[in-house]
Amino acid sequence: MKLSKNLKLLIAGCILIFLCFWGIISLEKSLEEIFFQQELKNNPRLLIAETNQAELQKRINSLKPIKNKEADDLIIYAKSAISILINKEGEKRILFEKNINEQLPIASLTKLMTARVVLNNYDLSKQIKISKTAVEQEEDFGKLLVDDVLSVRELLYPLLMESSNDAAFSLANDYDGMNEKEFVGLMNVEAQKLGLKNTRFVNATGLDPEEGEPEEKINYSTASDLTLLAQSLLNVPLLWEILSTSEISLYGQKLTNTNQLLTEVPGVMGGKTGYTDKALGCFILTTKAPKDKGYLINVVLGTGDRFGQMEKLINWLQKSYQW
Repeated sequence: MKLSKNLKLLIAGCILIFLCFWGIISLEKSLEEIFFQQELKNNPRLLIAETNQAELQKRINSLKPIKNKEADDLIIYAKSAISILINKEGEKRILFEKNINEQLPIASLTKLMTARVVLNNYDLSKQIKISKTAVEQEEDFGKLLVDDVLSVRELLYPLLMESSNDAAFSLANDYDGMNEKEFVGLMNVEAQKLGLKNTRFVNATGLDPEEGEPEEKINYSTASDLTLLAQSLLNVPLLWEILSTSEISLYGQKLTNTNQLLTEVPGVMGGKTGYTDKALGCFILTTKAPKDKGYLINVVLGTGDRFGQMEKLINWLQKSYQW
């Protein structure tokens, strides 16, 4: 039986459509394989034994964010900087790095470890009487007065929001059975537990050595170590409750957070600022990653523009990766 010309054209058209459709699917799979191979090269630990297509696609998606090839390099005006992604499975990936293992003074970023020691060892309801020596510490943030009586919990607010050296000194010295030498010892023990191999604490405040003191008497760490410290605190709700608070009236005083990006950057969980003459500006900022990918821990150390450089880093991450 001979086929009509129209029927032949219809059959040929159907075959052509099928071939085009199949070609598009094949191209899509090829592109996925290219992305997979590219990420495999950059991430050697990737399991190359995955042969099931569904598992392969799932693994490719888990590799995101993928760096855009056309993304410009980021120039950060800081001695050291890092941005690290921690996904829901706890896997970590560095998205940006600059001198991340260089030991540098960390100023009041110290107070994150001060808070960790307090949270792990103190009764938060216990009352502390503020001493004259505490109030005489450099700066007057926290607005503490001699003979004020505050709970440990209350003192965490000026410590973390306003970076109060008075509060840090009181927590390290005026709590029953504690003095700064013992407290700093606990800080260094915690550092060892967390694997902060390039970190050392000599005080609870982060202040530079006083005139006449040896230069090495200073708290130092690295951007890489500080991401481990921040990560260890992710499951401490009280700490992030405080760090995410812009303003609060407490013990008759109004406290204002030193973190100027708290309401300026999407998904901010909280951060800690620091500054001394030797450390310059320092900043840790933790945010939720785009598309519910986990958390971003970002650090800049040794900069004259801690907020500007941090915002520059955050914006670059948004534009330079496919989330």
